[in-house]
Amino acid sequence: MQIDNLKNRLNECKIEYSLNEPMSRHTTFKIGGNADVFVKVRSYDELKLVVAFAKEYDTPYFILGKGSNLLVSDKGIEGLVISLDGLDNIKIEGETLICGAGASLRAVCLEAQKSALAGLQFAYGIPGTIGGALYMNAGAYGGEMSQVVVSATALDSFGNLREFSVSEMNLGYRTSVFKNSNLIITSVTMKLRFGDATAIKAEMDDVFARRRDKQPLEYPSAGSTFKRPDGYFAGALIEQNNLKGVSVGDAQVSEKHAGFVINRGNATCCDVLALIDKIKHTVKAADGVLLEPEVIFVGRK
Repeated sequence: MQIDNLKNRLNECKIEYSLNEPMSRHTTFKIGGNADVFVKVRSYDELKLVVAFAKEYDTPYFILGKGSNLLVSDKGIEGLVISLDGLDNIKIEGETLICGAGASLRAVCLEAQKSALAGLQFAYGIPGTIGGALYMNAGAYGGEMSQVVVSATALDSFGNLREFSVSEMNLGYRTSVFKNSNLIITSVTMKLRFGDATAIKAEMDDVFARRRDKQPLEYPSAGSTFKRPDGYFAGALIEQNNLKGVSVGDAQVSEKHAGFVINRGNATCCDVLALIDKIKHTVKAADGVLLEPEVIFVGRK
């Protein structure tokens, strides 16, 4: 890893970066140590350059959206974190939405509603980017990304921009071809349908109200902590094992919804991992079900 050479190239190309950036500022969990180098790319060309520099100087890199499904190590992230927040363009052509991977789901949903386009109401209130949503095939309230996406572009490991049809994405429950590769989603194209803007807004408001009523949005978290096991609901299994409110440090099983581990203020990554471990062992011993985390752990071990 040649951080100094990497920094020199970033300086030469006038690409802004910061050193020892606290990742707690960039995740919805508000947890995580420092990234060695943090870059917020402002264009696809910058993204290609930064990835090329990282490879040239043998520097590991991690692609970041809104950090809404991440648990970052207390020891931080080695090498380079590349934020796609700057790739947030949204273009509407008839019933088609073309969005930069860094566009927030909230912004995309609101733009669709303004243009009387229906189909994305399920995603309103999910605190992520459109790229992250496709990466995870995010879904809620009967909808998921696989129902609306038609194509996407992604940067491959050779620096080429490739286009993927929905049939090539291998979209499944909280997974995609992007999750199991080095591909970097750069834009997402979705096909929606014309509807009534007022009715679409009402449905979005209803979805958000249900989230607010059922989920502990008043505390930092990474959303649902576990994937839904076949034939069960993770939150119900956790609740029936009397784990609601159980804490390790400032990490706690939410008293509002047992499917969420929350940060009550000063939780560490170690606290969260220990609590996840406790939940998994308790449920496995009592019910024979092995819960699989939906939250993605990244950083130094």
